[in-house]
Amino acid sequence: MDIKALTPHLSISPQVMVAELEAVAKMGFKAIICNRPDGEGPDQPSFSEMEQAALANGLQMRYLPAESGKVRDEDGKAFGELLATLPAPVLAYCRTGMRSTTMWALSQSGITPLPQILEASQRVGFDMKALVQRIANGGKTPSNQADASHDVVIVGGGAAGISVASSLLARSPLLDIAIIDPADAHFYQPGWTMVGGGIFKPGETARTMSSVIPTDVSWIKAAVAAFEPEHNQVILEGCRVVKYKQLVVCPGLKLDWQGIEGLSDTLGRNGVTSNYRFDLAPYTWELVQHLKGGKALFTQPPMPIKCAGAPQKAMYLSADHWTRQGVLNNIDIQFCNAGAVLFGVADYVPALMEYVKKYHIGLNFGETLVAVDGPAHKATFMKNMADGSKEKVVRDFDMIHVVPPQKAPDFVRVSPLVDAAGWVDVDPASLRHKTYANVFGLGDVTNTSNAKTAAAARKQAPVVAHNLLVAMGQLNGEAKYDGYGSCPLTVERGKIVLAEFTYGGKLAPSFPTWLIDGTKPSALAWYLKERLLPPIYWEAMLKGREWMAQPEMVG
Repeated sequence: MDIKALTPHLSISPQVMVAELEAVAKMGFKAIICNRPDGEGPDQPSFSEMEQAALANGLQMRYLPAESGKVRDEDGKAFGELLATLPAPVLAYCRTGMRSTTMWALSQSGITPLPQILEASQRVGFDMKALVQRIANGGKTPSNQADASHDVVIVGGGAAGISVASSLLARSPLLDIAIIDPADAHFYQPGWTMVGGGIFKPGETARTMSSVIPTDVSWIKAAVAAFEPEHNQVILEGCRVVKYKQLVVCPGLKLDWQGIEGLSDTLGRNGVTSNYRFDLAPYTWELVQHLKGGKALFTQPPMPIKCAGAPQKAMYLSADHWTRQGVLNNIDIQFCNAGAVLFGVADYVPALMEYVKKYHIGLNFGETLVAVDGPAHKATFMKNMADGSKEKVVRDFDMIHVVPPQKAPDFVRVSPLVDAAGWVDVDPASLRHKTYANVFGLGDVTNTSNAKTAAAARKQAPVVAHNLLVAMGQLNGEAKYDGYGSCPLTVERGKIVLAEFTYGGKLAPSFPTWLIDGTKPSALAWYLKERLLPPIYWEAMLKGREWMAQPEMVG
């Protein structure tokens, strides 16, 4: 038997035979649903035979047949009603399990989020992407009429989405563009490190979404449920359909707070904080100010993550404050990094190591945070050992700054747009999708190997804008993205190691070394971060002014 669990209460299977029902009962199942019509194949027992044997083994059994490839809306509804009334766990079967999975998927409309339905179905080997409209439409077959249609649809109203919209309008002012994003607020996320260090106020990093979306762009304030690139359309929650000629995918990434056991229950309390959330960055500064002695942990999960230097930035700024307060010697600082190196570009490591030594920071490589017990002030890590094994390490803390694991949003990961790792699959230079020629991606959600930073999005937006308009026949040539990313590492209040690099870790300084040598701590780089970058973000990048961001042309 090939039984696979769809949920804790429902499993699916290919055809079950009479002789297997005793084993099914011993596995703990209480009921069986048969979704295969009698007489479909010469090798199948009839439902009456199955029912008689099921009853003999203490199993309830129900018959809800559907022809292969013809699961009706009412079948999904009936399946849901059976699940609600039968004792769990339930086993459903047909010839392969496809029809049973289809009925379950339709039955979950409005109960389980669409991405979770698609993900569970994929996990047991069945692709439900063709059903997204029916699932989003309450399990009913929708009409094929689109609710909206635009020349360009941009999914995501973050740094990448707003920037690419503005860059498009700068080149083609009459272009019909829509941005899809359900959020009310837009954040300058690079500023949260400074909030956690007591330098910026939280409000300086936030504006209303309506104030940053260009006035000539339509804002569709809704969540995306699924992509149907073969039909040039995006499905919104509630089964609204938005059609496009060109699609830009840049919804950012998902911070997986649930990926660390116990973390969500204690965030913002018990000394547990993170600068990766707007509402928690002020708590970081509060903890730093009040800590006079004890143990401070700073964590970094496996790559890729948004701004790979941010976990260290929080640590250095905290240590700098403790140094200035004269309490550094009373605080045991430990950096627990799932990776094997302090920073991915070796040229910047010597300068960072000087600060590691200055602040007496303990470096713990190969340690991944897996659980946090806030009330007990204990953090559990899995450590990679030299022989390939793993060992559990439990550390006490008075304060812990957590960086959660990160991945593409659920509706992206279950879409046809992603690679095997779940990231939008684009060409690293043109940022055009490798399969769908009228789809582009940028920002944190793509599978390009650059650092996931706002600086990268700033350089990517003009490339996408140009290449998209080439695809529409409005421009010529091709723009190339070289993998530029920037990470201003705040090593102390007033000094920054300005890491700038392209694909392959090649250094790409924006300024001559006599002005700013990025491999050394610089006061001028701090001035750039504190005073210049915020207005450049709000008034240039988000408004299509491509200062020092003009794309390189390759043809």
